[in-house]
Amino acid sequence: MTVTVDTGHRSIGQLFVAQVTKNPTGRAFSGPAPITTTTAEGAIGTTSLTWQETADQVFALAAGLVELGVSPGDRVGIAAGTRVEWILADLAVMCAGGATTTIYPTTEAGDAAFILADSGSVVLFAEDATQLAKFQERLDDLPDLRAIVTFEPVETAGDDGPEVLSLSDLLNRGSDRLIAEPTLIEERIAGIGPEDLATLIYTSGTTGRPKGVRLVHANWIWESEAQAGLGIIEQHDLQYLWLPMAHSFGKVLLCAQLTLGFESYVDGRVDKIVDSLATVRPTVMAGVPRIYEKVYNRVRGMAHDKGGATWKIFNWALGVGREVVALREQGKQPSGLLALKYSIATKLVFSKLQARFGGKMRGMISGAAPLSREVNEFFHAAGIPIYEGYGLTETAAGAFVNLPERFRLGTVGLPLGDLEVKIAEDGEILLRGGNVMRGYHHLPEETDAVLDDDGWFHTGDIGELDDGFLRITDRKKDLVKTSGGKYVAPSYLEGLFKTIVPQVSQVLVHTRNFCTMLITLDEDEMRTWAQGAGLESLGTAELAGHPQVRAHVQAGIDQLNGQVNRWESIKGFVILPQDLSVDNGEITPSLKVRRKFVEEKYSSELDGLYAGSPSD
Repeated sequence: MTVTVDTGHRSIGQLFVAQVTKNPTGRAFSGPAPITTTTAEGAIGTTSLTWQETADQVFALAAGLVELGVSPGDRVGIAAGTRVEWILADLAVMCAGGATTTIYPTTEAGDAAFILADSGSVVLFAEDATQLAKFQERLDDLPDLRAIVTFEPVETAGDDGPEVLSLSDLLNRGSDRLIAEPTLIEERIAGIGPEDLATLIYTSGTTGRPKGVRLVHANWIWESEAQAGLGIIEQHDLQYLWLPMAHSFGKVLLCAQLTLGFESYVDGRVDKIVDSLATVRPTVMAGVPRIYEKVYNRVRGMAHDKGGATWKIFNWALGVGREVVALREQGKQPSGLLALKYSIATKLVFSKLQARFGGKMRGMISGAAPLSREVNEFFHAAGIPIYEGYGLTETAAGAFVNLPERFRLGTVGLPLGDLEVKIAEDGEILLRGGNVMRGYHHLPEETDAVLDDDGWFHTGDIGELDDGFLRITDRKKDLVKTSGGKYVAPSYLEGLFKTIVPQVSQVLVHTRNFCTMLITLDEDEMRTWAQGAGLESLGTAELAGHPQVRAHVQAGIDQLNGQVNRWESIKGFVILPQDLSVDNGEITPSLKVRRKFVEEKYSSELDGLYAGSPSD
């Protein structure tokens, strides 16, 4: 069990003010583009903010929200990608006594309008003209909306509907209000209690409407205190923050920062991560498995393509690294000949990966989906350990995590703080603690279905405890039984297959009377593979249907089938001509496959795999 640090704060606003008071000149946030700020002379642009400068912006924005009529308890939406302005707006909402309603910028217009209406949000922060238009098209469905504030300047036409103003306009209005009422926001913060609503995060629905998870200030304070004692992130660290702030995984990282006072470089552009790491040179980062898988596959693929001595040295170094990782799992360090070999392996192989991450990376956190042991072992061996964790939106993200001094590969670690855990008779993981939500917004029956009378939250995940470490088997709703009565865990097979065939991007195991797969190709990895196969002139869609590619995938499936139980073996597959995407609604912004949606979309392809085929 991790150490819990009692900060004594009642709300995120109090926690924020305490950090500003303690570290006013320390750098808090930085980013790749100018952040809109304001001074007595007007709006300016900067690429970084100290804690005091952050407070100046947050208080001005909060006062601006009050000027727009935001009262304690009111909801305010944010529809934007991850950027510093998102964080400023979020803190401003909570300091004004309101609650933030998070909306992914990729959410389609119908669901986005539903979220804003269901939450009763009275003001909306919209990133740009695209987000603005999404809501302006559905104003008839948004009777509570009074104003829209855009992060980027946009041109507006007509006076119909809610007022539209820029972030600079809101800052200036708030600054004027603070001149008249200097203690306005301090008084708002003082009035916030731990059970007041802080955030509404709507879970990604695969069918029906998304559900609003009610997270109060006490939930986030619990997270901030639990994270402070982990030893993963410290005050001197520089975090690279790219995760969607609309997701609980991104939000929970802000709690750690408010407690510990480290700096975050904020840039939500996923396609820029690898290139930016070398220049930003962060010391810590959190991410999802797909990011780590791509880096691992690229490094491994480059060594394999060079062949000869390079490939032999790579595999030798990886073998040495595995020995070292095995020792460290036992709390020991390498010595003697092994220490010497590891030093050579680091110089010849692992140092190159470290340089790719900027040369200062101390460790990374992985969550939101299972991370394969092979990928995790590789990063640990390379001296950039990944601490796999586990949590849900309903538990304010953080619930379990591996630690620098206590980790076990293949598990999601130990419980945070004073979190209680037990495994139900059917294997479902039950949690009880200060991070558990207060229910689903306007959905009492669905709340009762997952929160029992004793306060246990039924996660819907299947798992087991091993000396305090939690191992996730699968989602309860995804765990399927074949016609022979045997259970299959799709996520385990999917993760294993990705390590066997690094040229695949997404994998979905589907089970009726036996197992099949839907597969997409990784464009970058396939381009490299195609050059070696003499198919460099073909695009990804053409490669998906090429016999050589099918043979390559089939060889990987044969290897997979040799490592799993008979009833788990894959007896058919389809390679889709394009990758799954967030824009098409096939994966969530946190890069998880929306399983039911994809199965329905490609039902004809799946039907074909079972037509006239034998059972298991």
